[in-house]
Amino acid sequence: MQDNQSLIEQFIDTLWMERGLSKNTLAAYQTDLTKVANWLFQEHNKTLLLAKRENLLDYFAFLAKSKLSARSSARKLSCLRQFYQNCLLNDQIDMDPSALIESPKLAKPLPKSLTENEVILLLEMPDTDNPEGLRDKAMFELLYATGLRVSELITLRPDQLSLIQGVVRVIGKGNKERLVPMGEVAINWIEQFIAISRPELLKNQSCNALFPTRRGAGMSRQAFWYRVKKYASEAGIHKHLSPHTLRHAFATHLVNHGADLRVVQMLLGHSDLSTTQIYAHIANARMQLLHQIHHPRA
Repeated sequence: MQDNQSLIEQFIDTLWMERGLSKNTLAAYQTDLTKVANWLFQEHNKTLLLAKRENLLDYFAFLAKSKLSARSSARKLSCLRQFYQNCLLNDQIDMDPSALIESPKLAKPLPKSLTENEVILLLEMPDTDNPEGLRDKAMFELLYATGLRVSELITLRPDQLSLIQGVVRVIGKGNKERLVPMGEVAINWIEQFIAISRPELLKNQSCNALFPTRRGAGMSRQAFWYRVKKYASEAGIHKHLSPHTLRHAFATHLVNHGADLRVVQMLLGHSDLSTTQIYAHIANARMQLLHQIHHPRA
């Protein structure tokens, strides 16, 4: 076992010198390698250098039976691969026993979203009797109507909107341009904001941003995020939210109501349909839940 420990310590020293990893990361690597070394010795009487692919497969089968998460198993496999690659470079082994072991498939976490009722509550929170509240109301309505990224919303210019045609011209990632319909409700609030609130906020200052602050500048991402959290708290919504909460709600609710994924992809500005398909998983999960609640044989 001393051979194992020496090898592990040498590997950890190499990681520290060549990659400058944090102490916590190095400690986690050392723990992972020590555990697999102990298991190999106890179950197969093998050291790390003598372990075969089938021995390592047995180890990961053992981890799976122990209900270790796929993410943790993938981390342990990554650690082993780096260890054996280092051993290959140092001519300590002729073949990497971890090379042909497939990484566990990691499920993509579903984006946090709001129910339709929660969105309605959130949209009703801004006080439209004051300039900031009317601005926030217009921003929220536009965001939920279009699914814009927050960065796209806060950098919008007035000339990117066509209120007559009811579309917004968005410059997305990679300077790709797309036209997104806004809907009558959002258009109505934007018209009110432009006519009443925007001039009062600017007070003869010039600003390229459609949604300015009283300082005459566009709103920052952090400032918008603060306002989302503030209104959510006032609405009694205590979910873990993100700046893209209304974007996720836009896509989720579209799919729930039968929208085609390719249409949602175009509206969101996703370059790849696989990015949009996460919303199909959300819709499927919702259907399963509804089935369990309402079907007499569920």
